[in-house]
Amino acid sequence: MEVISGYFDKLAGAIMSFNFLSDILDILLVAIVIYEGIKLMRGSRTFQLIKGIAFLAVIYLLVKVCQMEASEYLLSVLFENGLIILVVLFSPELRKILEKFGKQSLKGFSIFNFRNSVDYEKTINNTVNDFCKASADMSESKTGALVVFERGDSLQEIAETGTIVDAKSSAEMFNSLFFKNSALHDGAVVVREGRIFAAGCILPLTQNNSLDSDLGTRHRAAIGMSEHGDAVVVVVSEETGQISVAKNGTLSRDVAHGELREILLSELLPSNEKLKPVEKIKNKAKKGGDKNENKKA
Repeated sequence: MEVISGYFDKLAGAIMSFNFLSDILDILLVAIVIYEGIKLMRGSRTFQLIKGIAFLAVIYLLVKVCQMEASEYLLSVLFENGLIILVVLFSPELRKILEKFGKQSLKGFSIFNFRNSVDYEKTINNTVNDFCKASADMSESKTGALVVFERGDSLQEIAETGTIVDAKSSAEMFNSLFFKNSALHDGAVVVREGRIFAAGCILPLTQNNSLDSDLGTRHRAAIGMSEHGDAVVVVVSEETGQISVAKNGTLSRDVAHGELREILLSELLPSNEKLKPVEKIKNKAKKGGDKNENKKA
């Protein structure tokens, strides 16, 4: 109880010594650094390790409150040398994160990057239309294809297993990437924010042994990828030409072209409730302007 009361005393002291301007700026700076750091690490093994460390920290706090001396001693040794352990474990990842921060412009940070929802919706619509057209062609010619549409979870680690393309989407581009004589046709294509971001990528295979035996490597990779995050994965079968969609570890087979477009748009386009406050204001202002123009007309 003394430990808990000590924490409350420290909290009360911090509140009493609160300096509005400098402390608000301090909190904002720390929040931005933490948020951008999490965004860069999300979807990687580093993020999983950090969650494990956070879990250990919670256990250490409980052990200390309950005064479990043996467990507290073991965990204290671990946390006292925590900085050295973190540097050793995360040295490659820390280098990558610092490089990414160095390469990003001011506009690249989320707090300064207010995406125009109208332009984004148009881009996603065009990309989905391009891909649906290409998937119809590949289905007819029985050309195998595997495309991963990134959503909330970052697929940077997956993209780095292939070749970074970062090209504007088109039906011709999708078809050429999966052309049988293409160097990248065996891997998966990653689509990020309406652009073809990477090709020839390697996806994790599902460990689900209860799947149909007729499912090939592409379908198992699609299911495996959907199990590891919130991405939407589309497969075109080389044997049958059927189109399948994998979401949340579930595979929907023999999807019609019109249904494919509806699925992709519903998954990739944010609803009005998910839009940022600035975007909602812009959309309302635009709608109000359109109404006024209609009245004048």
